[in-house]
Amino acid sequence: MTNSELETETSHQRAVEFEEHQLQADGISPAGSIVMAVAGSAPAYSIAATTATLVGVAGLGAPGALLWCGLPMLGIAWAFLYLGRVDVHAGASYSWVARGLHPILGFLSGWALVVSATIFMVAGALPAGAMTVSLFAPDQANNVALITAVGALWFLVMAACVIFGVHVTARAQWIMSIVEVSILVVFAAIAIIRASTSAHKGPNFSWDWLGFGHLTGAGVFVASALIAAFYYWGWDVAANLNEETRDGHKSAGSAGIIGVVIVFLLFEVFTIATLVMLPTKTIEDNSANILSVLGDVVWPGIGGKILIVAVALSTIATLETTLIQVTRTLFAMGRDRTIPFAFGKINRRWKTPVFATLVVVGVSVVLFIGSNFLGSVGDILSNAILSIGLQIAFYYALAGLAVIVGFRKVIFKSIKNFIFIGLWPAVGAAFMIFIFFSSIPNNDPIVNVLGVGLILVGLVPLVLFYRKARAYYTRRPLEVPEDFSA
Repeated sequence: MTNSELETETSHQRAVEFEEHQLQADGISPAGSIVMAVAGSAPAYSIAATTATLVGVAGLGAPGALLWCGLPMLGIAWAFLYLGRVDVHAGASYSWVARGLHPILGFLSGWALVVSATIFMVAGALPAGAMTVSLFAPDQANNVALITAVGALWFLVMAACVIFGVHVTARAQWIMSIVEVSILVVFAAIAIIRASTSAHKGPNFSWDWLGFGHLTGAGVFVASALIAAFYYWGWDVAANLNEETRDGHKSAGSAGIIGVVIVFLLFEVFTIATLVMLPTKTIEDNSANILSVLGDVVWPGIGGKILIVAVALSTIATLETTLIQVTRTLFAMGRDRTIPFAFGKINRRWKTPVFATLVVVGVSVVLFIGSNFLGSVGDILSNAILSIGLQIAFYYALAGLAVIVGFRKVIFKSIKNFIFIGLWPAVGAAFMIFIFFSSIPNNDPIVNVLGVGLILVGLVPLVLFYRKARAYYTRRPLEVPEDFSA
């Protein structure tokens, strides 16, 4: 058999395998995709886990940090929307960066998501356990073993939902996210009323908080922007579900944009409410429980417990969406043979990547248990947030550049194309590149090891599977119609 015939046979075999290992199409509705995007950003969890950290770095500039990171983040969301229009792929940026820029950068982009999501499993499961214990056994709030066990149990329940099919996942997200967001909206409305009519313990709100005036000083803007990036991260789970979403080439990208806008509004209201209604010392002393403390001020007597419920639901929901992101990316990599092909296999009954899910669950549980011996919960969360911020900035920046390069022939076809395909994603990419490189010299070594070092570890599977994944590493440029319109 000649080389040409062998390549033809191999290509045919790969095509057949690709069809056999397809995810469940139309498993998620367009509305469900929006729910996934909001759940992925985990508004209640992000507010509870990150507000004190952001206020500690930016002070009264915290609302401004969220705004000035949110605008570039929308540029990345626009990039995801248009990249998804021409390439519906479970790997999302893993495929788009490969086709828009270079396959090696594409693989490292996907690898960065895998690493960041795996680290987050640890950062997310701990609060899930802590919140549940504080609700049902407050006297055991300091029982590390119990918190670990309950957190691991929640994680395993969410893993089961992911394994048993995207329909099960979507139903679980509808219930958890609607309850969570409804609670946050009600409390946001009450907080606005009370902050404007009642005596409060913090400074009066000023529109200056949304500017740059409070973000000056050595490394303040960069550090606060990196933390703010962690706030928003997760909306792109909608992109990883585009193969399983009805009209995924349109609805998945739109869901990401809507998700960013919704969580931005929630983040701003609760951050401003925290600054206005709580003294600085209270914020510092309750960094792990800030939303519960704020809830007691907004709605004395019961507010704290209600917001604990919201945080618990948010944490559990985002564990599920993060698991979806990492398993869909690993599935796409396995399907392309850039990692072992077993990761690219689909369970015939549930149409989910069961092998990839079980591997991630196993690794995450080991890391989750081991993390309890590495320091306090606060230290673990702080290092995890900053290192994940680096990885987020890395793969978001590449996606922003990919849409500019991949769509370069149509960017100047109209003003709308120029703004939404060229200018705004370019601003987003530049912002992510800036905070990535500017933060490295100021980070603790452990943050850089976790954030940058683990991205570089991706070079190992890249080298090992380079020859087997020849089809992936042979660049196929994005196919953008000449009359493409934003």
